[in-house]
Amino acid sequence: MAFLFKNIKGDKVIWAIVFLLSLFSFLAVYSSTGTLAYKHQGGNTEYYMFKHGLILFLGLVLMYLAHTIKYTYYSRIFQIALYIAVPLLFITLFFGLNLNEAKRALPLPFGLSFQTSDLAKITLIIYLARMLTKKQDKIHDFKSAFVPLMLPVIIVTGLIFWGNFSTAVLLFITSLVLIFIGRVKLTYIFGMIGIGLVLLVIGLTLLYNLPEGQQGRLGTWKNRITDYVDGSKGDSFQVEQAKIAIATGGIVGKMPGNSTQRNFLPHPYSDFIYAIIIEEYGLIGGVLIVLLYLILLFRAVKIITKAPGTFGAFLTIGVAFSLVFQAMINMGVAVGLLPVTGQPLPLVSMGGTSIWFTSLSIGIILSVSKELDKKETKGKNLNSEIAYA
Repeated sequence: MAFLFKNIKGDKVIWAIVFLLSLFSFLAVYSSTGTLAYKHQGGNTEYYMFKHGLILFLGLVLMYLAHTIKYTYYSRIFQIALYIAVPLLFITLFFGLNLNEAKRALPLPFGLSFQTSDLAKITLIIYLARMLTKKQDKIHDFKSAFVPLMLPVIIVTGLIFWGNFSTAVLLFITSLVLIFIGRVKLTYIFGMIGIGLVLLVIGLTLLYNLPEGQQGRLGTWKNRITDYVDGSKGDSFQVEQAKIAIATGGIVGKMPGNSTQRNFLPHPYSDFIYAIIIEEYGLIGGVLIVLLYLILLFRAVKIITKAPGTFGAFLTIGVAFSLVFQAMINMGVAVGLLPVTGQPLPLVSMGGTSIWFTSLSIGIILSVSKELDKKETKGKNLNSEIAYA
């Protein structure tokens, strides 16, 4: 344990949050994959436990490696990554795996898939952080500052939109928040919202006018919105089962492994894992999960108030807001406050690349925190030398 604390740097509270969320993830995924195991693995429930455990372990390793790299290097690394992410989104749009009437992933070995939108999300956020830092002296200029910020946002979210509407909206809103924090004029931001809405209407119109078999996710989006409004069919079944899980969880829950709704709730290990957590750990467990994400955001804000340089501040708040915003959307869906979106709960839901990119994102936050700690330590040492001089 002493070796562990000696070698991990950065905000220790964030590290504690990561380990607690990983523990919840491991237990909840193992508990909720029983039906999946009987369907695909002949009843071998340990298969998904070991697979998810390995994914979590690799995620923690990736997080550790990411936090050892000085955060300023990510500016250049992800500048190159943007030129990789955009073509990958194009390739996925036409040649990706067809899952639930949408092409949003590329196949990987060992039964895994790579969601190119995960790479695009973190790449776009880091790109915006870099550009906002470089353009601060002329941030109010439309041509030299706003256009270079707006175009990548429109291109990336536009490419993600066709296969994953909720991710495109989440990333677009995160970009707007980051641009707002970067002191871009409100008139430009509202103009960007207007452009986004116009392009959304154009995209929906194009889909609507395609033959019925080629409309992709349009029917699903329409059904989810209407089901949320009237609560009479379709995805409302998922929400109803989630509400039953939440209602029967009570204050302290049924204890780990005793969920009954995992046998009825579609995707209890991903989209609706929060409902399973409340069923097994009760209101106490549900509130704890919310608090962990809020504390993560609070610690990120604390980091940016002392961040050594503007890029570190933009980077930290952009990544942290994206993760916490996604978590709140997932939990809002589980408790019936929002329409079904298909967004996983960061670092908790079962997944491959989603967990790894979440781990990378948190590792980047920890890298900023680590560099801040280094500067504070050097400052204290310098003060001590002056005192004894």
